[in-house]
Amino acid sequence: MPERHLHIVAFDIPYPPNYGGVIDVFYKLKALCQQGIKIHLHCFEYPGRERAPELEDYCMEVLYYPRLTGLKSALSPIPYIVKSRRSPALISRLLRDDYPILFEGIHSCYYLDDSRLKNRMLIYRESNIEHQYYLNLFRAEHRFFKKAYFLIESLKLYFFQRFRLKHAKLMLVVSRSDADYLRSKFPDPGIVHYLPSFHANEEVDIRPGSGSFVLYHGNIEVPENEMAAGFLIKKVFANTDYPLVIAGMNPPPRIIEMANAHPNIRIVANPDDDMLFSLIRDAQVNILVTFQATGLKLKLLNTLYNGRHCLVNSPMLAGTGLESLCIVADNEQEIGNKVGTLLNTPLDAKISHQRAALLEAHFSNTANAGKLISLIFGG
Repeated sequence: MPERHLHIVAFDIPYPPNYGGVIDVFYKLKALCQQGIKIHLHCFEYPGRERAPELEDYCMEVLYYPRLTGLKSALSPIPYIVKSRRSPALISRLLRDDYPILFEGIHSCYYLDDSRLKNRMLIYRESNIEHQYYLNLFRAEHRFFKKAYFLIESLKLYFFQRFRLKHAKLMLVVSRSDADYLRSKFPDPGIVHYLPSFHANEEVDIRPGSGSFVLYHGNIEVPENEMAAGFLIKKVFANTDYPLVIAGMNPPPRIIEMANAHPNIRIVANPDDDMLFSLIRDAQVNILVTFQATGLKLKLLNTLYNGRHCLVNSPMLAGTGLESLCIVADNEQEIGNKVGTLLNTPLDAKISHQRAALLEAHFSNTANAGKLISLIFGG
C-alpha cells in the first residue's frame, strides 16, 4: 500500500492535551499515526504553550507559526480567531505537495477558500458551531468590553461560516445535533459526517466503593463555566450541607468569594492532570451543567469513563447519544434532590458494564480513526 500523507493545521500546540480542543487534536493524530498515516502537523503558537518535542513521536514533521495578534487582525471582517492564524510560511508549505489538508476548528480555516488549494482534499474539523458559542459567551460575560468582543466575533463567525466553509470537501462534526445544523446549511450529500471527539480514555475504569463529595470541574475562567459554577453555588448548594468541590483553571475572584461564604463548598484552583483525575474518580457524583448545547463536552466523556454517578443537565447531552448513561436534572430543585439521593446510592456494577458497551461502540479512538481514514483516502 502506498504511503498516505495528511496535513493537519492545528489552532494551538496540541501538547500537553489539557483542554477540550487540543485533546481531540492530540489523540486524533496519535490514533492516525498508529494506523500508518504520515502526519505533517502545523501549529500556531503564542505565549503560554511551549513547543512540544513529544509531538514528533507521531508526526513526520511538526512546524510552528506565530499567531498574528493585534489590531491588524482585530480590525478585519474576518473573525479574529481566524485572521490571527495566517502565515505565508504555512501556505507555502501546503503548496509543496498535493496531500489532503485537515483544518482543526474554524480557527485554522484562513486558507480554506484559497484558490491555490481548490483542487485539494480540504477537510474541516468542527468543534463547535462557533458563532452560537460566541453569542452564548456574550450572554454569559458581564464585562462590557468582553461582551462587545464576543458579540462582534459572533457576527463575523456567522458570515465566515456561511461563505467560507462551503469550500470544504468534508466536514467532520463532533455531535449529532451540530451535524444536523451543518447539513441544513450545506446539504450536498456526503459532505457532513458525524465523528465524535478523540480522547484519552481506552476503557471504563471506575473506582470501587463510594465517595463523599460532589465534583464540578472545568476551565472556570471561560464565561460559560464561570456561569455554571456560580449557578451551582448560589442556586443549588448554598442552602444545603452537601459537599461540593469546584476544580478548574483560574477561578475568578467572584467565584472564590461565593464559595468561601459556604463551609460545604471548596475550590481547587489549577489542579494538575493527576489531581483532577483523582478528583473525578474519588467523587461520588460528578455534576456537569452547561448553558450551551453545542459541541461535545470532553469532560463528559472523561467522567463516564472514570467517574461514578454522572449528573448533567439536558444541554450537556445534546447530540451526544449518551442520555442512557447519565442522570438528568434541569433546574436547581431537581439537581438538589438528585444530588441528595446519589450521595447515598452506591454505583451499580451494571452501570459500568452499560457504559463500557456503549462507549466502546461509539467512542473508540481506533474505530473512529479508521472511519476518518476511509473518508479521506477511500477504501
